[in-house]
Amino acid sequence: MNKLFAFVFSIFLLAPAALEAAVYKGQNEFVKKCTKCHKSGQDFVSTKTQKEWKKLMNNKGEELASIHINSTNSDASASSEYFESSAYAKKAKHLSDFLEEYAKDSGRVPACN
Repeated sequence: MNKLFAFVFSIFLLAPAALEAAVYKGQNEFVKKCTKCHKSGQDFVSTKTQKEWKKLMNNKGEELASIHINSTNSDASASSEYFESSAYAKKAKHLSDFLEEYAKDSGRVPACN
């Protein structure tokens, strides 16, 4: 019984840290890949609600990638290589967590600098 209790307790203790790590990874990805074009992370991330970010990031961020790939803006089209890469597909979940965490209706402010 003690082993079961210890196991359950450790899951509850470690789960919030694992969730926060995804937001942190998403923030790192945003800083590395997105601030080149979207200078201020705070201003950019807070342009959409959590629901809007979630919709854009469905299916490993396909809609967000499509916006960048099909854009006529030279900065956005330059990022198409990244959005077509497997690196983006792998990190889209973390990026999504970050974008939703700091959406305009979340009440939180990212520190992207």
